[in-house]
Amino acid sequence: MTETLLRTVRRVGTSGAPSDVRVVDGRVTAIAPAGTLEPSGPDTDVVEASGAWLGPGLVDHHVHFDQWALVRRRVDVSGCDSAEATAALLADAARTGVTDRVLVAHGYRDGMWPRPARRALLDQAAPGLPVVVISADLHAVWCNALALQHFAALVGRPLAAGEDGVLREQDAFDVTGALSRVPDDVLDGYVADAVEAAAARGVTRVRDLEMVFGIDRWTRRVQAGTDGLRVDSGVYPGELDAAIERGLRSGDGVPGTRGLVRMGPFKVITDGSLGTRTAAMASGEGVLAYAFEDLVAMVRRAVDAGLVPAVHAIGDRANTLALDVFEAVGARGTIEHAQLLEVDDVERFARLGVAASVQPEHAMDDRDIADRHWAGATDRAFPFASLDRAGATLLLGSDAPVAPLDPWVSMAAAVGRDRDGREPWHPAERLAAVTAWRGSTEGRRVGVSVGDAADLVLLGADPLAASSSTELRGMPVLGTAIAGRFTYLDV
Repeated sequence: MTETLLRTVRRVGTSGAPSDVRVVDGRVTAIAPAGTLEPSGPDTDVVEASGAWLGPGLVDHHVHFDQWALVRRRVDVSGCDSAEATAALLADAARTGVTDRVLVAHGYRDGMWPRPARRALLDQAAPGLPVVVISADLHAVWCNALALQHFAALVGRPLAAGEDGVLREQDAFDVTGALSRVPDDVLDGYVADAVEAAAARGVTRVRDLEMVFGIDRWTRRVQAGTDGLRVDSGVYPGELDAAIERGLRSGDGVPGTRGLVRMGPFKVITDGSLGTRTAAMASGEGVLAYAFEDLVAMVRRAVDAGLVPAVHAIGDRANTLALDVFEAVGARGTIEHAQLLEVDDVERFARLGVAASVQPEHAMDDRDIADRHWAGATDRAFPFASLDRAGATLLLGSDAPVAPLDPWVSMAAAVGRDRDGREPWHPAERLAAVTAWRGSTEGRRVGVSVGDAADLVLLGADPLAASSSTELRGMPVLGTAIAGRFTYLDV
């Protein structure tokens, strides 16, 4: 038997009266007034947590974990406001010494740049070195001439880039996939560091939608000691057959991972993104990846095999298509992003039992480009409160590395719809703190009760009483536990 006793904690969702909480073999077995519970024996782990607030562990419902781990080691160009500034920063990086064969940067957002990207800028920034700049939304990569040649050889086909050197959608995915092929021990080390960072922000579970099937990688990592997160690992169309052949069903635990790794959803991408201007719009702009009939057949095959669909849809046309597919198949699942919705589609989420898996920080990152490219429609962009009022289930995430893997960033953006001192953007779509909290916790719970699995977070303040989005963004995390085992502790 393993036992942990948390002393003098305040529980989120209650009056805040101090309590003692006992955890035995991974479950909460007793909650009593502070000072009334005693250790059962000398091996009990006692955590003195006076003044801390105790809540359910936090979940990021949409991450690309390998990409997040890699991006933490790449040149950050997210602060650059032009193509020229990006190239200048990369020139500095090249001069300071690049040990890899390719100079890789991440985070460019060109939707508001005064002049477009040009391949020649990157050619001049790092002569003799392949340069790849990955867009913040992962749907585009900006390359110099050497990089285009290098990656065409790696993927085995020409890459369609014009004078701008920009590859979009599948070409971009192929390049980022090639960049991700680093030795297992190197990538696993990067991932281990990123797992520790996530635990330090209260995260106990991630829904990993990395584009290369990750079940076996996560099994290897857990068995090697990287055990600070629960992971639901999704699969994409290219490896759907392999997942079905292995009999993998969403929610099933993976042997040899101590319950930490489960089969996740079947992820399919229907359109592009706002930042790359490839989101499928009712106006006819953007791209759709599949015809309706093909998408229905694919989703039905996954559902029949026990896999829950997670359908990427950004533009209003893509969201209508995704809802039509769920209705045709008669399945429940999630729409990932749901960034722009037709008014009549809002109520369909609840009616069809489709959850909206949203990334609130995207609204803050993209508010200016949305105002430009979705002019006149932004009152129905990132419509969090409208979905909530209609009865839809909201699940919050980051889409890391598109936004930081930090649930407090997501909650702050959902509650405040503001950042950097700017006025709230479409404040009518702000969520109540308790709704954002539910969308970010294990089992969508508010508080901790007897009988709960002891996936827990200790906080320096009550998240439901935060007075501003700034306070939420900086929420102090004092401890994180999975099944009562602390993966992070600072009390």
